[in-house]
Amino acid sequence: QLQLVESGGGLVQPGGSLRLSCAVSGSAGDYYAVGWFRQAPGKEREGVSCISTRGSTYYADSVKGRFTISRDNAKNTVYLQMNSLKPEDTAVYYCATDLKIYGACTVVAGRMRYWGQGTQVTVSS
Repeated sequence: QLQLVESGGGLVQPGGSLRLSCAVSGSAGDYYAVGWFRQAPGKEREGVSCISTRGSTYYADSVKGRFTISRDNAKNTVYLQMNSLKPEDTAVYYCATDLKIYGACTVVAGRMRYWGQGTQVTVSS
């Protein structure tokens, strides 16, 4: 059974940084595209970024230039480095996979097959 576990959330001041991790287990040696999503109270879930198995990336306009996604296949872990954080980045952040091995990644939530439990990110002074 595939599992995704997020970590690294917390409370940070505006302008600060956090690095989220998404550890993937149970994949039997396969690597999949992984996306990061976030959901703030009262808002719809938003696709933030994704990375394919070959390292091609996508960023939502709202985070472009501030967030960087990367992956370490040896650890089967995907990271989201978040810099210059703003109060509007406050949300629960989720990682998810559509089990795609080839081609570009996607942040269409409806296509995701497995989700992590989420990690809270709060940006506040």
